[in-house]
Amino acid sequence: MAIWLQAMLVGTGATLVMDVWSWWQRNVLRIPTLNYAFVGRWFIFIYRGQLVHRPIMVTPSVRGEASIGWFLHYLSGIIFALVHVMIFGDMWLSEPTLIPALVTGVVTLVFPFCLIQPCLGFGVAASKTPSPWKARGLSLLTHSVYGVGLFTTALSLKYLL
Repeated sequence: MAIWLQAMLVGTGATLVMDVWSWWQRNVLRIPTLNYAFVGRWFIFIYRGQLVHRPIMVTPSVRGEASIGWFLHYLSGIIFALVHVMIFGDMWLSEPTLIPALVTGVVTLVFPFCLIQPCLGFGVAASKTPSPWKARGLSLLTHSVYGVGLFTTALSLKYLL
């Protein structure tokens, strides 16, 4: 199987693992998670000339925002996996290890902390939220789960192929 296709599958699987964790967090632990419709709304409003919102919840909703948000969420997970494989090499796909995957998961926090959250009106690293350190900790946990997902998906593919 082509390396890029395998990396895309790993990214999709890792994002799915992250979403299972988010579902558990939201429905079992009763801890709110990001509504990806907000990401879709933000993306749509970029094309309307508005990058930053104060906050995104007061910006009018747009038709299709949830679908676009979920698409962007999975696209990001795939892109991060492709970059991971470019950095750690295709040997990582044939012999996946946990530590590089966890490092990638944690490094992906730069994207929400420095771009998404400020643009949604939540401040850098959730600094404008009611409980910034709680939000940061939950983001770290969720992105670490993405890293675990990279590892477990790559390991699963290794044994399936």
